[in-house]
Amino acid sequence: MATTAPPQPDRAPGGAPAEPPASAALHTGTSDIRTLLTRNLRQSGIYIAFVAIVVLFAVLTGGTSLSPGNLTNIVLQYSYILVLAIGMVIVIIAGHIDLSVGSVVALTSAVSAVLVIREGQPWWVGIIAALAVGIVVGAWHGFWVAYIGIPAFIVTLAGMLLFRGMTQEVLNNVSLSPFPSEYSKTASGFLNGLLGGNGYDAFTLLIGAFAVGGYAVSVYRTRVARVKYRQPVESMGLFVAKIVVVGAVVMAFAWQLAHARGLPIVLIILGVLVIAYGIITKRTVFGRQVYAIGGNLSAATLSGVKVKAVNFWIFVNMGLLSGVAGVIYSSRSNGAQPSAGNAFELDAIAAVFIGGAAVTGGVGTIVGAVVGGLLVAVMSNGMQLMNIDQSTQAMVKGLVLLLAVAFDVYNKRRAGASR
Repeated sequence: MATTAPPQPDRAPGGAPAEPPASAALHTGTSDIRTLLTRNLRQSGIYIAFVAIVVLFAVLTGGTSLSPGNLTNIVLQYSYILVLAIGMVIVIIAGHIDLSVGSVVALTSAVSAVLVIREGQPWWVGIIAALAVGIVVGAWHGFWVAYIGIPAFIVTLAGMLLFRGMTQEVLNNVSLSPFPSEYSKTASGFLNGLLGGNGYDAFTLLIGAFAVGGYAVSVYRTRVARVKYRQPVESMGLFVAKIVVVGAVVMAFAWQLAHARGLPIVLIILGVLVIAYGIITKRTVFGRQVYAIGGNLSAATLSGVKVKAVNFWIFVNMGLLSGVAGVIYSSRSNGAQPSAGNAFELDAIAAVFIGGAAVTGGVGTIVGAVVGGLLVAVMSNGMQLMNIDQSTQAMVKGLVLLLAVAFDVYNKRRAGASR
């Protein structure tokens, strides 16, 4: 869907923008809530579902799922899926798919392990090599998809087989471990005691406060921009309430982490990636072009978008993030295995669609994909705490994914019928 510039506000004498009428920008009471729920049902639905899942498993596990130790384990165990989801949502917004990311995670971690464990290279050489391999793999996929014109489904399916085989060759079908402690700290390390604290880590609470402040500034700027262009926004009371609720959730999460082992280093990596890619997708030309290609390829081409170049870099980026996920996964597992990364692509794709991305492209957000990944993580962790067998867990995940896609199809049909 090609992007269009927002309508310019009326001009007062002298060229200054005229103040929009309050009635055009603010809604109050019942109509305000109804507008929010109907206009942004896709975006708000995932947050409501996430809260419901968290509460459900907190009750079913007697509060164990929200204990400091378990919340820390969720961050450590599912961080690499969230990294993959960040890259996958960009691929899916553009109307593509990547089935190879699990194999690429295995290959990048294998290359890193061979260099660091077998060859005795410094730990940072392994990290750089893993990222470089991921970029090369992404360029390989991007070349075939963007410049040769083979559908991404076929290219990445071939890549899934190709890079799994390469992983087995690199490792000679044997596992390698352990990594040096410096490497392992990438995903298993913590920042604790930097600012002290009596029974808790004050630094973790400070980072949580900064996160809440950054969120408040971001949504306030978005609100000001919408008011400027006479777009509907929620009432000030509801706007403040939203910030308070989000802030309370974030600080409660930070409080639990502060009473466990402190701030996980991998959580900092995730935070940086979410902020960076949120800016890229929302505030850059490249991000707008990705949405344009996925929304309406013909219109994007006629608008001057260099479709081939954008598609190429989309897959290069996916390869880079697969390398990041490979480093995190191998650091977490403290080694590399030929079977590493099995079904990671399915978890990443599920996170993206559950997070609100459209199956036809053009719709999706970084935050939505991360929340979708967290929802899957909370479900998996909760079912593990309840000792539910793996087959039942797989069926539950499959049903949740099916319902998420069905919801997307239903929304599209309803929107088409209302035109």
